[in-house]
This record gives sequence, structure tokens and C-alpha cells, in this order.
Amino acid sequence: MQIPFLSFTPQHQPIREEVLTAMAHVYDNQWYVLGQAVTDFEGAYAAYNQTSHCVGVANGLDALHLALLALQVGPGDEVIVPSNTYIATWLAISYVGATPVPVEPNPNTFNLDPTLIEAAITPRTRAIMPVHLYGQACEMTAIMDIANRHKLLVIEDNAQAQGATADGGVTGSFGQANGTSFYPGKNLGALGDAGAITTNDAEVDRRLRSLRNYGSQKKYFNEVIGYNSRLDEMQAAVLSVKLSHLGDWTKQRQQVAVLYDQHLAGLGDLILPVIAEGSTHVYHLYVVRTAHREALQQHLAAEGIGTLIHYPVPPHRQEAFAHLNLPAGQFPIAEELAATCLSLPMWPGMQEHHVKSVADAIRRFSGFSS
Repeated sequence: MQIPFLSFTPQHQPIREEVLTAMAHVYDNQWYVLGQAVTDFEGAYAAYNQTSHCVGVANGLDALHLALLALQVGPGDEVIVPSNTYIATWLAISYVGATPVPVEPNPNTFNLDPTLIEAAITPRTRAIMPVHLYGQACEMTAIMDIANRHKLLVIEDNAQAQGATADGGVTGSFGQANGTSFYPGKNLGALGDAGAITTNDAEVDRRLRSLRNYGSQKKYFNEVIGYNSRLDEMQAAVLSVKLSHLGDWTKQRQQVAVLYDQHLAGLGDLILPVIAEGSTHVYHLYVVRTAHREALQQHLAAEGIGTLIHYPVPPHRQEAFAHLNLPAGQFPIAEELAATCLSLPMWPGMQEHHVKSVADAIRRFSGFSS
């Protein structure tokens, strides 16, 4: 059986007419930039995310970049960030002239370890940027306690965990400004690049609306040096439709994860996902760990099963950040995760027979019996 790493068909086919109707409305309305579709989506997503404001932008990296700018994080500042994350998290910090300061994750949950944060705080530290990696909420109560004690800002990278919760609070609602991505493969995905920033601060909201639109609140009057980073009307219309289905899709992802947990238990050296107490997981990805990662991935590919590695090179080992002089071995947990993590197929619409086929293929992997 061919099982792709990701299939949009079970999500997109049932809502095809609904999406096309929404797109046709934008087409016929003839207002294509910062119109009613964006306003409607921003209101709906703010409500979903339990925040007062949502500002739609062009993509998830812009969301983090503009969030930092709106909070006036800049040159000379340090931002604590996970040592294991997609490079966009670090890039946003570099864009504003600040310095990313890596802190290791909890190896069981893959998320920023709160017990290690305070040792990384210096007089230059301005903010903490937790990443809700793979769909699991970080331990936000502990992180917010640390931030409050040290008078630090918090900017959540919520690109992979829309709808996850930490001690009852929704990810993307804890920090002063929080970025998310609606890249097509995300749990709430557009049909192209798109992103948003959530906040409860009216002044931050005002700054963001100016920054995303050339630094302008009023056309042709520019108060700051801004950017062209506006959520597209067509993408907003699509996202509004898909947002109404996100709860059902999240439940399906969680059901698939339960099946994986059941069918993969006790297989070789395979380490399954662990959820922190008080956190929930919306399974943007279902990530396992094994010392036999490359061989297992090749075996599964030969059996027609798609997998991906998130992520093969941690940010501190990327050439782009060589100037930080962070040598190999300085962040061993991040390096270990990069060498052992494998993402298995995960998408709404997967059935138990899909999961069982993946598990059966893993059972046939000779590396676990050698």
C-alpha cells in the first residue's frame, strides 16, 4: 500500500465547493488587498485563539519578525530560543539585529526545557521565544513565571500547534505577541504562504497593522519604516472556511496518534512521542526516534511509505549561523534529536488500516532485530 507522508485530499475534497464559493466571492467583490475577507478571518482567528487581536501577514516568518519589531526588540538584545527548531525562529531574531541564545529542549517532549532557561538569562536578555514544536504545547506556566520574574517578553512561535493548550490556555495567547504560519502543510493551512500575529495588547496591534502595510495607518502617510507583508484576501477567504473545520481535523489527528501509539508500542528502539503534564498535542507531526533512522527511512520508502526528517541540521550547525561560533557538541540534545527523529505519515482522514500498514512495515525492518 502506498501511503504518502501528507495527503490533502481527505481535507480538501469535502470542502471543495465551500472553498470555491468563498474564493469566487473575493473575485466578484473586486477588493483584493486588506478587505473584508481579511477582516473577517482576523476576527474569527482571534476568537479561536482566545486573544483580543489578530493581524494577518504574508507568512509565518514575517509574523515572528514583525512581532519582535512591534515589541521593540532589536540590536544588542538577546532572545532565548530552543536549540532545536526550524531555522525561521532564529532568522526572525536575526532580522531585528538581536542575538538568538539557544537553550536545550526536554528530550522527551522536544520542547524548550523550562528548567534550563534561567541559566541562559543575562543583562541583555529581552525575550523568550518558545516554539510549540510538532504540535505540542510548551510548558507555558513555567515559562511565563520565569519571564514575569525577570521582566522578559514572550513571543510564542505557534506555527505548528494551532489549538493546542497548556494548562487550559491556548497556544498563541500567552505571549505579548505570537506568530503563526498558515503554510499549506500546517494544521490550518492556506493555499500558499500566509501567517498571522495574535496579541492582547491594543498598542501592539496598532503597531503591527502599520508595520505590515509600509509603516502606514493612513494611505500615503507613513509613520515608520514598514514592510509589505499583508495577508492576501483570497488566502483569508480560504482560511475562514478551513478554520470552521479545524476542530474536527484536530480530533482526527489525535485519533491517528492514539492508533500509532498502540500499533508501534514495543517496536525495536523506537521512542514514541511523550506529552508533558498539563499540555495537549495537536499532532502537526507524529515524530518517533530511533538510532536506525536513515536505514528505517529507506526501508519505509521501499515499502511505499513516505516520511520526512524534521529537522536534519539544528540551527547552531547551519552555515547561516556560523558567526555565532557555536561548535558541534555544545547542544548535544538538539544534535541527538536531529540525528534520530523521523516523522511518520500524519493527516486528517488517515484510517486505522493506514496506521497498521506503517506499523507492519516497521515490524519488517531488519534493523530492529540485528
